[in-house]
Amino acid sequence: MCYCSNNLPYESCCAVFVSKQQTPQTAEQLMRSRYSAYATNNAQYILETYARTEQQKHELEDIAAFGSYAEFINLEIITTKSEAEFDYVEFKAHYLADGKHCQIHEISRFIKEQGEWKYLDGELFDVPEIKISRNDPCPCGSGKKFKKCHAN
Repeated sequence: MCYCSNNLPYESCCAVFVSKQQTPQTAEQLMRSRYSAYATNNAQYILETYARTEQQKHELEDIAAFGSYAEFINLEIITTKSEAEFDYVEFKAHYLADGKHCQIHEISRFIKEQGEWKYLDGELFDVPEIKISRNDPCPCGSGKKFKKCHAN
């Protein structure tokens, strides 16, 4: 299964975008491929898929550091919406860090630049970090206890 929680293998889902064999045709495909790039710590892809005006605001080293820090475990796409100039994807990106279940809940805004979708910005929601006990259900949604799933 792909990192982006699609039921396709990574190689035939997001890998084709992250490896630049294909270009995402929708904002949702770009969102999913960016999530997979974070999960595989491909900071270069993340940087290159920001809109031009946003690229200089982000450092490759910072993106890579976050990718190393977080263990991405699940992506939920909540809604997608298209408008004349922008497309929007609301999602929840679940990850583990320092023994806590964390998530990024965002409505992302995407724009087309030279025929390619790019991440422009997003509206973040406040989400509390939750300490996970070994016997809690794993936040990845597997149905297993944390200790039998993602606990290292």
